[in-house]
Amino acid sequence: MSALPDDQQTPAPGRPGLRERKKARTRAAIREHAFRLFREQGYDATTVDQIADAAEVSPSTFFRYFPTKEDVVLQDDMDTRWADAVRAQAPGLSPLAALRAAIPATFAGLAPGQLQLLQESSELATSVPAVRARFLDEFGRTIGVVAAAVAERSGRDPSDPAVLTLAGAVMGVVMAAWFAAGDLPGMMALLQQGLALLEEGLPL
Repeated sequence: MSALPDDQQTPAPGRPGLRERKKARTRAAIREHAFRLFREQGYDATTVDQIADAAEVSPSTFFRYFPTKEDVVLQDDMDTRWADAVRAQAPGLSPLAALRAAIPATFAGLAPGQLQLLQESSELATSVPAVRARFLDEFGRTIGVVAAAVAERSGRDPSDPAVLTLAGAVMGVVMAAWFAAGDLPGMMALLQQGLALLEEGLPL
């Protein structure tokens, strides 16, 4: 048994350190309280100060985790989950095939509460103009995450036009599925179908 305190112990390989785990818990608590308040009193009526007070953090701490109130709705870890799942796919798969195969793994292991927040964020992104506008910025950031995963599998640079084009096309499918589906299962089904069409060369 180590004699070092928890915050000085070396984390196990692949496991975040204590500081990272504390940050993740704080981030999750802020989002959970924010969504609870959105349910109780509506998005527009909920202030950052109210969210921070409910999560027992200062407003400045809130803004260290989320630059805007809209970001507390949109910024989850689904893009990095997807990228990690893509990296775990068999080396022989094409980038598009790996992206498709990684979708079930991306959602596997999510607790019911996490799935509920994902569903609610989808609904807010389509119904609240401020969130919808910020949603486009968030998609731009996610294109970079997808491009990095595609570049890694293809051996190309993330700024390669072919990589950026593929990442943009994939995120276009994600956006179309997000706005067209009425619920999370529907979105996942449309996403799979859309990526399959891209993989087939988009036959029309």
